[in-house]
Amino acid sequence: MTRLKQALGYDDSLDVFGLHGVGGMVGAILTGVFAAPGLGGYVEGVSPIGQALVQLKGVAFTFVYCFVVSWAILGAIKLTVGLRASREEEEQGLDLAEHNERAYNL
Repeated sequence: MTRLKQALGYDDSLDVFGLHGVGGMVGAILTGVFAAPGLGGYVEGVSPIGQALVQLKGVAFTFVYCFVVSWAILGAIKLTVGLRASREEEEQGLDLAEHNERAYNL
């Protein structure tokens, strides 16, 4: 996942998308696979492949929806308060510049 982040150029320091996003998509699709009684599920008359395709459509819709809404929210934030700290604040350190947080030796 680290190489993919570097290749795409996005910063996800806590691997939120790598863990929760990818894990959630895989889990949602596999829920369709394991819904068939032959694989431990309780839904009669379900084809594992057919249900997995239905789940895949749901995952795709959710992905597009979240992308569009996040893009709109980020656009609104960028227009109002901005998305980044200034270069001076970054060089000073955000703990000090934004919160006036200092480490004291006791």
